Amino acid sequence: MKKLIVPAVLSLGLSAVANARPMSTEFPHVAGEVVVKVKKGFMGKLLGKSNLIGAQIERQMNLVAGDFAVVKTHSKSTLGLMNELKQLPEVEYVEPNFIYKAIRTNDPMYGKLWGLSNKGNNEPDRNGGTSGTVGVAGADVNAERAWAITKGSKKVVIAVIDTGIDYNHPDLKDNMWVNSKEIPGNNKDDDGNGYVDDIYGWNANAKNGNPMDGNSHGTHCAGTIGAKHGNGVGVAGVMDDVSLMAVKFLSDEGSGSLADAVIAIDYATKMNVDIMSNSWGGGGFSQTLEDAIKAAKAKGILFVAAAGNDGTNNDSAPHYPSNYQVDNVVSVAAHTVGDNMASFTCFGKRTVHVAAPGHNILSTTPNNTYKVYSGTSMATPHVSGVLGLYIAQNGRQDVKAVREKLMATTVPGGAYRKTTISGGRVDAYNFLTDTRIPRQGPDDSLWTTEPLAEVFETSHPYANNMKVSKTFNFPGAKYVKLIVEKFDTESNYDFVIVKDAKGAVVEKISGAGQNYETDYAETDSVTVEFTSDSSEARWGAVIRNAKVIY
Repeated sequence: MKKLIVPAVLSLGLSAVANARPMSTEFPHVAGEVVVKVKKGFMGKLLGKSNLIGAQIERQMNLVAGDFAVVKTHSKSTLGLMNELKQLPEVEYVEPNFIYKAIRTNDPMYGKLWGLSNKGNNEPDRNGGTSGTVGVAGADVNAERAWAITKGSKKVVIAVIDTGIDYNHPDLKDNMWVNSKEIPGNNKDDDGNGYVDDIYGWNANAKNGNPMDGNSHGTHCAGTIGAKHGNGVGVAGVMDDVSLMAVKFLSDEGSGSLADAVIAIDYATKMNVDIMSNSWGGGGFSQTLEDAIKAAKAKGILFVAAAGNDGTNNDSAPHYPSNYQVDNVVSVAAHTVGDNMASFTCFGKRTVHVAAPGHNILSTTPNNTYKVYSGTSMATPHVSGVLGLYIAQNGRQDVKAVREKLMATTVPGGAYRKTTISGGRVDAYNFLTDTRIPRQGPDDSLWTTEPLAEVFETSHPYANNMKVSKTFNFPGAKYVKLIVEKFDTESNYDFVIVKDAKGAVVEKISGAGQNYETDYAETDSVTVEFTSDSSEARWGAVIRNAKVIY
């Protein structure tokens, strides 16, 4: 039986932050290594006590968010080290040095840019043609209409916090941020910002000024934001003009530590970028990471974050950093060419703000190449680029107000109504023009209950690896929703799924409940699917009635 990992509650003692959230060493982390927030002015005292606890201070980090240290032990467990450190009066809080990974669904193909201009038939296939999938024309970020207003500005700086960027790529080099105050290759900190030879950004993983991408993930994200237009090669980004800052903390293998992540965020914060684009995640709740994001918020910097690729509900199974409840965080889910949520995307009615194109996205990759990837990693830079267009047009504004406007101007749809806070997908033109589409639903007094032509019911218990579906027609109906009389499934693994006539997911139910009314479909037919995996089989589901408006 699979279990969701729930962070264990640790008592942090008198020196901890009040109402501190649970921490866990069950998430991947650097073995025997923790990140400590040190009370202001107490770093020297902590250094003097390191031998007493059988550990050593690996790194000191003087960040905008405060003073931090990476502490390492070879003689005890990570949890044991945490328990000792949390008792010290010099320590504000302590947590594992979590490991983060690039969020990517590995599906490299060559194709077309449906995320910018969806023609309904231009989803790419593996060979650079079209996949044959029939999409929904116009289900994109509406870039072409937005470009009539602005194509961006070099004054807008977007930090791609990732595996780095191939800053020599012909589609990116003209849009790379360049630190003009730094002299290349002289091994000096010419501008006095604390970083040596940071010409295109910073490499927090290797601790040097060369953020070259040896993985491809960061370069792919950068291309979606700002691949140059009209240069006769490759692709086009959401922005034609932008300054892309390469901030590398993920290694060429695609993973990085909490300590390196906060250094990367801190660098971008100190350099006062406009937007941070974050297509990565992992670990449990980290106070250190939240503090770094709050420090960026205090400077008016937007923090765009991928919602995750586990296909689970972030309301109940948090994904970080996208789940941090900080006003500058914009959590992004992925939608498909068919105007539906991607099968892999995480979602959350209370925690995921918007959806954006993230399935089969063509973009730049190192060494003058182009590939197609899928993931919320690909949706995130679409939103970063759209926010960049807005800043180019309007300048920096209050981060919460910008996020609210982004959500209010999304295009609503049944696929997004119960899976995102906004209930819609991002539209750049609507955002730039403050065009808000009414989100009025059907009149509750008009619903009538009627029995299904055939009861939908699983076996009790249901079988492993099960997939069954039935379609129910209601000729002449304007709206349809189902009443799930009872459901009891393995939470987050086995599902009752309701789709409309176009195949868009209206509702995805898991767990247990009774007499549950699904969201409505604007259609005269709905399809019910039941799917289970290979582990625990529970009672199942039964649906006998629908509610309909004609």
